[in-house]
Amino acid sequence: MDWRDQGALLSVRKHGETSAIIEVFTKEHGRHAGVVRGGVSRKIAPILQPGAQLDVAWRARLEEHIGSYTVEPLRSRALVMSDRTALAGLNAITALLGFALPEREPHPVLYERTQSMLDLLGVNEAWPTAYLKWELALLEELGFGLDLSECAVTGGRDELAYVSPNTGRAVSAEGAGEWADKLLPLPPELLGAGDGTLTNVLDGLTTTGHFLTHGVAHALGDRPLPEARARFLDRLKRDSIKEERT
Repeated sequence: MDWRDQGALLSVRKHGETSAIIEVFTKEHGRHAGVVRGGVSRKIAPILQPGAQLDVAWRARLEEHIGSYTVEPLRSRALVMSDRTALAGLNAITALLGFALPEREPHPVLYERTQSMLDLLGVNEAWPTAYLKWELALLEELGFGLDLSECAVTGGRDELAYVSPNTGRAVSAEGAGEWADKLLPLPPELLGAGDGTLTNVLDGLTTTGHFLTHGVAHALGDRPLPEARARFLDRLKRDSIKEERT
């Protein structure tokens, strides 16, 4: 059994004295693990950084075996190392993909979305809004997508301001009424509008985080979300405070 593909490196862990087990999110083979012989060597270890874009060749005697990888670097995405918030965002992306995606199941649309997201980190100042939309796309891909097209109460499409925590449907300010404090925020950034302030992005991540926890994580046996996402939100909150002061 063998194939060749390209993908983003999600994780690396030491295996034995000289090897490493890596997980790569590939276009045609999904989240796929394999052993890299000599993966902790001075030659290969610098290549195996989470987020790096790799050309990988996988081989195993049987399909169900973990198999082995040979890897060639395509893009390092090392630029994020100089931006602590962007680096935290990268770690959140790779951790969530490793957490949520079924093994060896292709997700070509999410793959392309993830590639675009990783390339924005530390490059485009609007990347936090793009990250918010990426989490929305992740929920959609996993079957927990939100319906933000119209108000669940009135059927109208104006002044959508909330999301029902139970149904994932949008609710307008009028439709919410006295129940507004029990609903999740719906910032304009989740609707493809807004000015991308970090306060709004954080409001949106409160909503996507609810469905990642009560939808995706619940379906996986109520496992806790990766700590990397919480650390990323902490970085965004710090940056948000600075943004409000300027």
